[in-house]
Amino acid sequence: MMEWFQELTAFEKTYWIITGISTFMFLLVLISTIIGAETDDIGDVDAEIDADTGAGFQFFTLKNLVAFFAIFGWSGIASVDAGNSKVVTVIISVFCGLVMMFVMAALFYYISKLSSSGTLKMKNALNSIGEVYLTVGANRSKTGKIQIKIQGALRELEALTDHNEDLKQGKIIKVIEVTNNGTLIIEPQN
Repeated sequence: MMEWFQELTAFEKTYWIITGISTFMFLLVLISTIIGAETDDIGDVDAEIDADTGAGFQFFTLKNLVAFFAIFGWSGIASVDAGNSKVVTVIISVFCGLVMMFVMAALFYYISKLSSSGTLKMKNALNSIGEVYLTVGANRSKTGKIQIKIQGALRELEALTDHNEDLKQGKIIKVIEVTNNGTLIIEPQN
């Protein structure tokens, strides 16, 4: 093994050293990610944050830099083995590393967009179709409950109606209004 390494040029040795170190670090980052050892926890912080800044598009991160150097090294070794000149090898290596950084940054950015807050927004119930669960009194005389699918989940919510008859259990309804306190105003559907 040492004889093989000794026979390499300084340029090739540099690529192999960068590749070895960055691949080892890449494996450590990968394993720590899989087992959940990575953390962004900075201890107990008691702060009130009014803005949702999100993750944003983060190009320069530790994971991206490790991936850059791993791909930089392996693409450089492949380029040298293909017989390319040093200049072409460096250009190919840098290009491949930057592409990898961009792909990883985009991947993490779009993955962060997949999360949802889980907060129920009552306005999303407007014009939705549901079913009466507990009788809703005529002319807003008695609050009842309806089952309705909002934001991908079946919910049981309080409702009132302006209809002249009570809306009994099982009646199909449509949400026509949401009051300020979150009560749904419904009407029967035929």
